[in-house]
Amino acid sequence: MEVESINIKKATLNDIDQLQYIGRETFSETFSSSNTEENMSKYLDEGFSHEKLMDELSNVGSEFYFALFKNKVIGYLKINFGASQTELKDEEALEIERIYVLRAFHGKKVGQMLYEKALEIAKQKKTPYVWLGVWEENQRAIRFYQKNGFVAFDKHIFKLGDDEQTDVMMKLELA
Repeated sequence: MEVESINIKKATLNDIDQLQYIGRETFSETFSSSNTEENMSKYLDEGFSHEKLMDELSNVGSEFYFALFKNKVIGYLKINFGASQTELKDEEALEIERIYVLRAFHGKKVGQMLYEKALEIAKQKKTPYVWLGVWEENQRAIRFYQKNGFVAFDKHIFKLGDDEQTDVMMKLELA
């Protein structure tokens, strides 16, 4: 598989079924082994419901991008601006809320391409910094962001079903 054969495309309301599929699939692959079936089920049903995704896709402060290989969605990016951010709500900042890639495509630079898309948008918007939250147990993701220059600056609690988990908040200064 050549990196050149991967395309990045902005998702629209017409792509809701693909978004629901890739969202559920990648979240399951990433977190199922570390969480109870009940908590995963509840989160997948609520977090990736048709209604919730319609709201998110319609939100002017959020954007989704797909990574496509042979016209199949293999990963996605969600970024937030202004009041749509999950935590800091800094008008100047850009939040990377999600970068997920199907396990079969790990190690193929798909996550890096999605990350670079987020950075390109941040630079276009003259954002002084990009931030994100990553589960403290997800060492693979933490290493990915550290490799890209992010540093930890805080922590917050993320609820998955009835389980309270700690996310490490990381930021990258762009100015």
